[in-house]
Amino acid sequence: MNRRTLYAGLGAIAGALGLWTAWGLYVDYTTERVQYDRVAHFDGIELRRYPATIAVTTTASSGNEAFRRLFRYISGTNTLGETVSMTTPVAMTGEQIPMTAPVTSTQVPEGVTMSFYLPADYDYDDAPEPTDPLVSLELVGPRNLAVLEFSGWARSATVDEKEAELLQTLERHGIEPAGEPFFMGYDDPWTPPFMRRNEVAVPVS
Repeated sequence: MNRRTLYAGLGAIAGALGLWTAWGLYVDYTTERVQYDRVAHFDGIELRRYPATIAVTTTASSGNEAFRRLFRYISGTNTLGETVSMTTPVAMTGEQIPMTAPVTSTQVPEGVTMSFYLPADYDYDDAPEPTDPLVSLELVGPRNLAVLEFSGWARSATVDEKEAELLQTLERHGIEPAGEPFFMGYDDPWTPPFMRRNEVAVPVS
């Protein structure tokens, strides 16, 4: 390989990395996030207070199936035929899903229960109702969460490790969890790992 070819290859890699990074910045800038108040910070843990939030929810045999149902809802499969903007973070436990969204998910005997958060400009009374009988609207919170942030790919083993770290830190400080820990992600699948914002959280009193 001659020097010109090497430089051309390096330039192409640098250009691709720049575009990848720019995409991550664009998605972060244009996606609405669920707002919260920061209450306290200690040992890498943040205590937050979240307001009441509207969620659209379903229970399915897998995360993929649940995600598809909810994505159809925000794509217009609702009583008003409205497209509903996606928000972040993704909050889930159990099975991972292939892309981020305004999601809460818990594992239940019937499968996976998953929720997308609606944008803040929706009220519960005027939010579009789902037309799929397996999808429903609910009002979540207000609630307090203890949160531990980390970056990179949110593999299951990493999430389990961070959840254990979160619970151990709370125990050292005498803080009792008020529920089960879960994962929250803020990025789509194409965001570079060094730009990814991941969190594990647990409700606290």
